[in-house]
Amino acid sequence: MKACPKCQRLFPLDAGFCPVDGAALQLADDVAVANDPEDSNIGTLLCGGRYHVRRKVADGGMGRVYQALDKTAQRSVAIKVLHPEIAGDEVAVERFKREWQLSARLSHAHIVEVLDFQETDDDSFALVMEYLEGEELRTLLQRDRVVRTERMVRILAQLAIGLEQPHSLKLVHRDIKPDNIFLCGTADGVDVKLLDFGSVRDNREGAKKLTMLGTTIGSPYYMSPEQAQGLPDLDHRADVWSIAAIAYEALSAELPFGGTTGPQILLAILSREPQPPSLFTNSDSFRGDRLPPAFDDAISDALTKDPSIRIGTVGMLADRVGAAFGLTGTHKDWAYMPEKKLRALMRPALDAARGPARSSTVGDPAALAGASGAAAYAGAAAHAAGSAAGAGGSSAGWTGGSSHDQFHDDDFVMGVPEKSSSARLYLILGGVGVVLAAVAAKFLL
Repeated sequence: MKACPKCQRLFPLDAGFCPVDGAALQLADDVAVANDPEDSNIGTLLCGGRYHVRRKVADGGMGRVYQALDKTAQRSVAIKVLHPEIAGDEVAVERFKREWQLSARLSHAHIVEVLDFQETDDDSFALVMEYLEGEELRTLLQRDRVVRTERMVRILAQLAIGLEQPHSLKLVHRDIKPDNIFLCGTADGVDVKLLDFGSVRDNREGAKKLTMLGTTIGSPYYMSPEQAQGLPDLDHRADVWSIAAIAYEALSAELPFGGTTGPQILLAILSREPQPPSLFTNSDSFRGDRLPPAFDDAISDALTKDPSIRIGTVGMLADRVGAAFGLTGTHKDWAYMPEKKLRALMRPALDAARGPARSSTVGDPAALAGASGAAAYAGAAAHAAGSAAGAGGSSAGWTGGSSHDQFHDDDFVMGVPEKSSSARLYLILGGVGVVLAAVAAKFLL
């Protein structure tokens, strides 16, 4: 491996210059890493000397993520190290360990590869993952507010393929959100990696449960009604709901349910119906594609509050969305189709939805590689990075805007608050009871 002497990023041996700062690369072993007085891990060897920590990548409520050189395998890896106060929480550590165990079993091109789990010399714990280049879907939304339709169709198809195995094993991700969908750029478009299996609900017989009955785990903006209530019979259809909410936001720049606090969002999810996402795309100032009625219908069926009549799988949702834009076959037929070709196939349906009075403002598809200045992010580190999120878009109490405009959702990750936001988390979790009481009162009056 080679390293940049300025930023400490790692590169393969055939690379010559760092794309971030232009410095000539050198062999990693020849590039010294300066000690950081604020972080004793940088520049040190972790886990028996195997991993040489080069730089910090992300920091959040659960832990800190670094890029490191695996001196045994000679590859770049991401290492997530728990904060000391989190390392003393037995449940948090067990979730951390289970993320490694489950991810090791779920070997798939669309699930981040988890390589190792070890205790560190300072009595914390380290989760070692493949290092990914690209950006979170959340970052893309913060920058562009809306995702190109052909790109989102490809993302949904790859998510469906990636979740097929976990769902068949009765594993529910339970925290699918834009922060946990990582996009790696290729010449044909983006390739998806699903991150963070630490909040998984294991519905297999005899599986150990880490969440008490009635506890709410996940991000409120993408949380199904059954998950918001902490119901014991939650299954893979909760993930269908989450992905439908993400598709709604990505293509309309709005979220299906409004609210500026956790309880408000949960009340909206439990008691209100979202507006059709196409309503937000009809303005000439909207930067994306106008959405057809068939897309509204697909999202409505996936956001049905009763899981027994909800779209049954992520694959079925991806098929419905593709069909809404004129694609034939199933999601597996277009999951790896170049975005430019997808755009061409979808153009008749997009033109029909747009009508003659409005011209498209969507640019030509381009590979994600290089976006945001060669953004680099450690796979499976979404919950360690601070991210803003919120909600918008219901017929009653709608506040407008996309999730990055409003309420911060870091607090909900794995039930552990951000160090600076614990009071808000407890308000949210405590508010679940208030929400349920309000909903019950509404139907009893």
